[in-house]
Amino acid sequence: MAGKRKTNEAGSTNDLRADVLSVLGVLKVATADQIQRLASPHLSYRHTLKETPAKRKEARTASHRGAATDLRRHGLVVDGGRTRGNEEVRILTAAGLAAAAIDLDREPEEMGGMPKGAGRSGASHPMTVNETVIALIRPKPDLDLVVGEPAEAVAAAQAAVEAPDGIGSLTSYATEVALPVKGTWKNPAVGSARADVVVTAPGDGVPLLFIEADNCTEEAVLIAAKFDKYLRFFRRLEKDTDGEEKPMWRTRWSAPAWEGYERVHPPVLLVFHEVGKRSAKKQMEKVADLTRSHWQGRWYADGGYHSYDGCIPIVATTLERLREHGPAGPAFWRYGRDRLEPLHDAIGNHRRDVYMARRRAAAREEERHREEERTAAREAARPACADCGAKFTDDRWRAVGYTRDPESHKDLCEDCQSRAVVAEQWAEADERARQEQLRQQAEEAGRAAAEAPVAKPRGLFGRRR
Repeated sequence: MAGKRKTNEAGSTNDLRADVLSVLGVLKVATADQIQRLASPHLSYRHTLKETPAKRKEARTASHRGAATDLRRHGLVVDGGRTRGNEEVRILTAAGLAAAAIDLDREPEEMGGMPKGAGRSGASHPMTVNETVIALIRPKPDLDLVVGEPAEAVAAAQAAVEAPDGIGSLTSYATEVALPVKGTWKNPAVGSARADVVVTAPGDGVPLLFIEADNCTEEAVLIAAKFDKYLRFFRRLEKDTDGEEKPMWRTRWSAPAWEGYERVHPPVLLVFHEVGKRSAKKQMEKVADLTRSHWQGRWYADGGYHSYDGCIPIVATTLERLREHGPAGPAFWRYGRDRLEPLHDAIGNHRRDVYMARRRAAAREEERHREEERTAAREAARPACADCGAKFTDDRWRAVGYTRDPESHKDLCEDCQSRAVVAEQWAEADERARQEQLRQQAEEAGRAAAEAPVAKPRGLFGRRR
């Protein structure tokens, strides 16, 4: 125990240190509060009897702060300055990033880059990215770990468990992901895009989602310009390991076939956090106008839906709205639509889905009708037994079609054929018996004739001899 304390003086456990490495491996920059809410959400419902929110926060984050301190002593974590709210920021070193890759079971090039100068600038953007990830995951506490806490805390934890689920888990997310328009994943060329977040949660209906976060500090025209880079990346083709040329993004991420994605590009979610001088609503509207050529679909009158071939589905929301409703609530505006929807609906094409479902149902009905007609025609052609009038079974019909024996009673059903065959066998047996009897009678008559004495002739001529 003494040795352990010497190695990890803050007294952290392996599990706590692994929590810090995993969270920082995904988020790159995070506070102890964010690490705790993602890795141990049950702690948010403990220490509720502390006098002030600050003391409650200090108590619930103590374990992960200690783990980060021990990791710093091992050279895996460094202090990255403070947020504008004066919270200390933790950042992984190169060695820490490599260790996190092992814990997350990811290749080094899958870990993404590190944000530049996060702590020195107050980490405003990384904090928004982190809060976006937390709001999408909506980590649920383990109720067994809040047993014994005050009733209000237990009720709050229960409400969190019963709330709609979020999307994926921590390992479903990656941040600072390069999207090379040229070059490689590891060494993207100048002019490549870099996604703030990439989500892969097919089990939750989100096979692939790119996320851009904005604190309403960036010009709308600069945000819109990112979509030119996105489009170049989405259109880039690369040979996969099977030798087939396909969109480069498909060589890294799994997603439905083109028909499932309707030949559209993967969706991009814009999350606006109104901490800057600009209005989030106006930012959304300006970006929508500037990116119209990327997202605007074409009306398909016959089907009653928009086709988005070659388009990028762009969806926007605010961090406040995302926190309130979660991904399952009406928090998302799909550019080109006039309503707020859940994320799954916003990145999809419900009208097209309905139209395609009707087409599939109509095709199934048409095939059922054709099958009924084929069945009726076949039944009309089905032979009937010449004796009892019963329709032939499928086996009997096939059998009479295969045989070439003219004496096989092709006009009879199985039962009548069996009876006819038995009758024939009995008739043949009777005939054989009759023939045998006739033969025997003939033989007996022959023997009798042979054994009969020859009569001597009498009369005139007989006496003279």
